[in-house]
Amino acid sequence: MTYTCPKDYYPTKFAQDQDSSTASTCPEYFKWIHEDLKPWKRTGITREMMERGRNVSYFRLVIIQGKAYAKKYADSYETRDVFTVWGILQLLRLYPGDIPDLELLLETGDKPMVDKEQSQGPPPPIFHYCGHKNAYDIVFPDWIFRGWADLAIKLDESNKKIKWKDRLPYAIWKGKTWVSHKRNDLTKCNASDQHDSYAQIHPLHWDKEIAQGFQNTKLDDQCIQRYKIYVEGIAWSVIENYILAYDSMTLFIEPIYYDFFTRSLVPRKQYYWPISSKNQSMCNDIKYVVEWGSANPDKAKAIGKAGTNFIKENLKMKFVYDYMFYLLTEYARLLTFEPTIPVGVTR
Repeated sequence: MTYTCPKDYYPTKFAQDQDSSTASTCPEYFKWIHEDLKPWKRTGITREMMERGRNVSYFRLVIIQGKAYAKKYADSYETRDVFTVWGILQLLRLYPGDIPDLELLLETGDKPMVDKEQSQGPPPPIFHYCGHKNAYDIVFPDWIFRGWADLAIKLDESNKKIKWKDRLPYAIWKGKTWVSHKRNDLTKCNASDQHDSYAQIHPLHWDKEIAQGFQNTKLDDQCIQRYKIYVEGIAWSVIENYILAYDSMTLFIEPIYYDFFTRSLVPRKQYYWPISSKNQSMCNDIKYVVEWGSANPDKAKAIGKAGTNFIKENLKMKFVYDYMFYLLTEYARLLTFEPTIPVGVTR
């Protein structure tokens, strides 16, 4: 990796933004930091443990005396590694001199890699963008949050264009359908000769979308329907926070993966409505919710608004960076070895 920053990139102090959480209570999802690090609480993290994860990692990150170094082991999809490292650099600017020396391995693929059933002894500590109940991966905010503050403003402006009562009474989803059985089953919920349509499912080919300038996926054109569907692909989907932020009531199709904040989302009367992942039950559940929402518009609107408020209040960029800071700080305390700069690393 060739990430080169000017010598004055690391300031000695940083001006906090207006959303500073310095005097605020941390969001509830911060508690999962301790749960994710629990497997190493008794033993600590040895170098041998960490190196056992080398073969499934995409790059190594080393922070020593407030300076970041990265060593690439495999090519990440598109720019996942670039924006992840960029986020680390922003973190070092936000907390100059406060990030402890550490060394970690990060996997940038889709699925968690450290299977609990196959691990013998203390597992290798691998950082990853999502977790699973049967995996030891340490969940870290994904690359999509670099620039989230600007995107959140666009989403908020988009929400004001069409009032909830004027939105179409349908559930909508757009994305790649061929990457998972759940998504393929979801396409069967579209209108057909057998049943009416309560869902609008639009398969997307991203190469075509890119060529057409994202005409069908612009952020400010996604607030037309009252209900939005979230369904996992190969693993978790990075558009999760977008879907929740549109004021539309979110229908979660039984997720099995989680990112750093979703474990604190509460279903039904709180932030979203759960939908079965079983084929026929999925379509029936969506139909039921849309009919329920039409009969109870104020309640459906309230659930959608609650999901959006959760995103606005709990995913401010300051909180995201705070989460990274506390996670890395607690992780560094578990290291039983002295972090070193390996050969071939780039600052």
